[in-house]
Amino acid sequence: MGDELALRDYRPQPCLVVPETPVERPRYPVIDAHNHLGEPFGGGWDKRPAAELLQVLDEAGVRLLVDLDGGWGEEVLKRHLDHFRAAAPERFRVFGGVDWSAWPEHGDGFAEWAAGRLRQQAAWGAEGLKIWKGFGLRVRDPQGRLVAVDDPRLDPIWESAAELGLPVVIHVADPVAFFHPLDARNERWEELHAHPDWHFPSPPFPSFLTLVTGLANLVARHPRTTFVGAHVGCYAENLAWVGALLDRCPNFHLDIAARIAELGRQPYTARAFFLRYADRILFGTDLGADVAVYRIQYRFLETADEHFSYDVDDPPGQGRWRIYGLHLPDEVLRQVYFANAQRVLLKR
Repeated sequence: MGDELALRDYRPQPCLVVPETPVERPRYPVIDAHNHLGEPFGGGWDKRPAAELLQVLDEAGVRLLVDLDGGWGEEVLKRHLDHFRAAAPERFRVFGGVDWSAWPEHGDGFAEWAAGRLRQQAAWGAEGLKIWKGFGLRVRDPQGRLVAVDDPRLDPIWESAAELGLPVVIHVADPVAFFHPLDARNERWEELHAHPDWHFPSPPFPSFLTLVTGLANLVARHPRTTFVGAHVGCYAENLAWVGALLDRCPNFHLDIAARIAELGRQPYTARAFFLRYADRILFGTDLGADVAVYRIQYRFLETADEHFSYDVDDPPGQGRWRIYGLHLPDEVLRQVYFANAQRVLLKR
């Protein structure tokens, strides 16, 4: 092969001999508070018999799954309510969303209109509101101006969520490296070349700090509204920043969906974070309903295993590193797996 090797062909095999602790089922029942069941991210379960999905969840020890795909639109919401909730209402919750494309049609009355649609979605059976990352990155008002995450014109939406008792799962920023120049120093170089539409350089996009600062302002301005910051509060690389927001805002919580790669490479910091904020962290995967995926998550949370893959694929999808288990105490596991989501998401 000579002295050169393409990165895509590099498959180093660790020579470490360390304990491996497979975890087939979680120590406590699980609520998956952040997942998808349709296309393109959820595996197309909405086109398969619900009984097949229930078999997967039973094998994985998942008692209830929160399906966020209703945020794609009201037709998707109604279809998922009919497909999943009708089949097993005790096993699924489906969240609604905001149709940002309707803003030009409704002009200055858009926020009130969107709040009204949220009330209708709740009447259909939606039990929360999902805000996708297009908000802050691409959503524009009728004058073509990019809408800030903390834009006060949208306050009626967040206040209506509070009045209805609907939690808001909000995703406003991707990994920090997605906002950095795509050069040899970018730790997500492979991932961003595989998915170039995930790259958000500034300009033309807002900076990462602009987005998460807007999130913090929004949460602080609406203390009656329950917010769940998706993907470790949208800033898994900086747990001190997330912790400061948790300290400042009792209405803020977070899920760990699709971020064990980040958490697992900072195991000392992450474990201390879980111990301190044990009542504010929700389990979630964001990776479809897959038994192998769930078992990796459980291994990360429950064991002290070292230097293992966070992904079922090789090389892993988010970065060429390995992770370390947090070996969380039973009481923390019980809260993260189930009790926090039960309290925060299932209060209606």
